[in-house]
Amino acid sequence: MSETPEEIGEEGGEKPLAPRPKDGLADSVELRAERHRRWRREGEPPIAHRLAQIGVLGWMVVTPMLIGLFVGRWMDQALGSRLTFTGALLMAGTGLGAWSAWKWMNRSEG
Repeated sequence: MSETPEEIGEEGGEKPLAPRPKDGLADSVELRAERHRRWRREGEPPIAHRLAQIGVLGWMVVTPMLIGLFVGRWMDQALGSRLTFTGALLMAGTGLGAWSAWKWMNRSEG
């Protein structure tokens, strides 16, 4: 007769096993199934909604880049450096914009 680990732990005098951690694959499958059920219930969103999402994503990337560009240019002029701060802050703004767009795209819609 095959016994489960819980049964062995209770009868054998050993401590019961700790609960298993969540299974990422099972969670992903359940999330996908829920999204599919919602799609079947609500249908495809209108094209204007998709275009608005693309516009928001664009501004989420471009805005930090432009802020980095203008602040870096101002710092370069104030300190007499050439393009040191402009380049550094432009890259930092690009990274920040890409990160925020990635986080927005992967947010949980619930």
